Order: sequence, then C-alpha cells, then structure tokens
Amino acid sequence: MASVAEMETLNLAREDLPPPRGRALTARVKPFLGTPMNAVITLACLWLMYRLLTAAWGWLVTRAVLEGGPQACKAGSGACWPFLAAKLRFMIFGFYPYDEHWRPALAVALFLGAMIVSMIPRFWSRRLLWLWLAVPVICGALMYGGVFGLPVVSTTNWGGLPLSFMLSSVGLAFGFPLGVVLALARSSKLPAIQVIAIIFIEVVRGVPLVSILFMASVMLPLFMPDGITVDKLLRAQTAIIIFAGAYIAETVRGGLQAVPKGQHEAAAALGLGYWLSMRKIILPQALKIVIPPLVNIFIGFFQDTTLVTIIGLLDFLDTVRASLRDPNWQGIAVMEGYVFAALVYALFSYGMGSYSRFLERRLKTDHDRSPAH
Repeated sequence: MASVAEMETLNLAREDLPPPRGRALTARVKPFLGTPMNAVITLACLWLMYRLLTAAWGWLVTRAVLEGGPQACKAGSGACWPFLAAKLRFMIFGFYPYDEHWRPALAVALFLGAMIVSMIPRFWSRRLLWLWLAVPVICGALMYGGVFGLPVVSTTNWGGLPLSFMLSSVGLAFGFPLGVVLALARSSKLPAIQVIAIIFIEVVRGVPLVSILFMASVMLPLFMPDGITVDKLLRAQTAIIIFAGAYIAETVRGGLQAVPKGQHEAAAALGLGYWLSMRKIILPQALKIVIPPLVNIFIGFFQDTTLVTIIGLLDFLDTVRASLRDPNWQGIAVMEGYVFAALVYALFSYGMGSYSRFLERRLKTDHDRSPAH
C-alpha cells in the first residue's frame, strides 16, 4: 500500500493537471446557460434574435429598392429608399421655403457647434455666456430674416428638426433656472413662498402637457386685450418652459434633500448667508447628484415636442407623418419615414445619455466606486 506522503503527492499532481477538454468547455458555457430550462430559454431567444435580424437585414438592404419612383417601390418587397430621398428635405425643414433651406441648416449647425464647444471641459469659462448670448440671436435672425437682405419667413412656416431643437433647447434652457428657483422656494422656510411654489408645481404636474399647450393656444388669446396677439410659437414655447420647470423643480428638490445636513451647518459655521451657501456649497452638490434624472427629463422633453401638432405646429415627427400622407407615396412607403425618425431620435438621445455619464465620471458622482478608484 502507498504511504500517506505518496497519496498526498498523487493528489497534488492530480490537482495541477488541467481538466478534461469536455469539462472545461462545460465550465465555460454553464454561466451563460445555467439550468436546462434557462438553456432552452436562452437558445430560443438567440433563435428569435437571429430571425429578427435576418428579416430586418433583408427588408433594409437585401430586398430594398434603391432607385426609381413609386412604381418601382410598389413592385418591390423591401424598404423604399427613393421615398426617403424625395422627402428628406421636407422631413427636416417642413414648410420652410425650399430655396431658403440653407438658413435653418446653418442655424442648426451653429447651435450644435455651440453645444459641442460647451460640452468640452477646457472651454468651461465665463466666455461661454457670451457665446450663448450671441448664438440664439444669430440663429433667430437666420430663421426669421428681415436683416442683411434675408426675406422674412413667418414662424408658421417653421417646422421639422430645427423647430424640435428650438422648442426643446430653449424650453429646457429657461425651464432649468425656473425649476431651480421653484425647488428652492418649495424648500424655503417662508410659508407664503413655499405655498406658492407647491401650488404651482402640483397644478402644472397634475395636468398633461397637451392640456397646457391647448390652453396656451386657445385660452390665452381670450384673455388678451383686443388687437393684441401673441405668436403661436411663443405660446407653445412658454407652455413648454412652464411644464419643464415644474418637473425639474421636483428633481432638484430631491437633490437638495440628499445633501447631508452637515453641509448646511458647515456653511452656517463659516458665516455664509443663504444665497451664498446655496450657490457655493449646497446647489453644486445637489445638481451633481441629480444629473441622471435631469438628463432623463431632457431626453423626454426632446421627444415630447411632437405634441405641438395639437396647436398647428409641425415638428420633426409631424413632418415625417405628413410625408407619409403624400398621395404619390401613400400605401407604398409605410415604415421608412418612421425608421429614419427613430434613428434621429435615438442618435440624439444616446448622445445626451453618453454625455451625462461623462459628466458623472468628470464630477466623480459615482458613489459605488471605492476611494482607490
């Protein structure tokens, strides 16, 4: 019989040997499959994804019609990309005069360029204030005209992607400070200010955006003096600012409540007044905490601009729908416009989400990480 020392030597040698090839493969695959039932579900999902992807590829590429007109698309069984080529400019610019499309295109390019510059940390300074004072004026002059020999284009002809950008960006740019003020007012110890903020926030949040847009479009002119009218676009923009401010206020208030009480006490111990402590200590911490929900609100409002169709304005999605109702293409192109709109919305939504994650890393708001990281 082998001694105890020899048996231990054999066991150690056996442990050093690699597992059989079959067992090694099973060990690698098991975390992805789990139990037999989970394996069946996983394989079924993979098969379903494969079928969906192959069907989508066939419709988008393999069987797609790339050239021709309505008749060529009617004979095909795939996507009708000539429809997108024919209606692309209308989808983007709406009823804006065709020969003047360069003006909203330049305005959107300037706006996006200013946004990209503002997102780069090395450009964060007070000079950005001058940039954002100049860019809206230049974009408004380009869109409306009346200066530098540009013909005037009424706001009733504005539409498409530039209108969606303007409604969402201006609405959030003015709604954010309004929301911060409302959050501070609701957290105030002064009863009158607190009650006013609570009533405003709860009333606005208690009704849908559609009803506020409808009241701004239909009810507001009834309260105006005779002979005084307010531009329809301005009414819609005001309604979006008010609605955004109410939702942002509750998000910011949650961030204020998340700031430890010791921070308030430290500010008081330093002799800082209310506004100085809020500006220097409390608000910066609160706003860093609520970056994810704020970006979620921004994405939602960028997509909710489609509701302005109720007051006669055509944003990007509405121009896509109008293109699909063209008698020459009706019944032929059904999904192509919506696929294009979905890609545009997904692109900008993903960009905002990615930038919010960058801000979280930049400002070190990820509390799940250890100090060593």
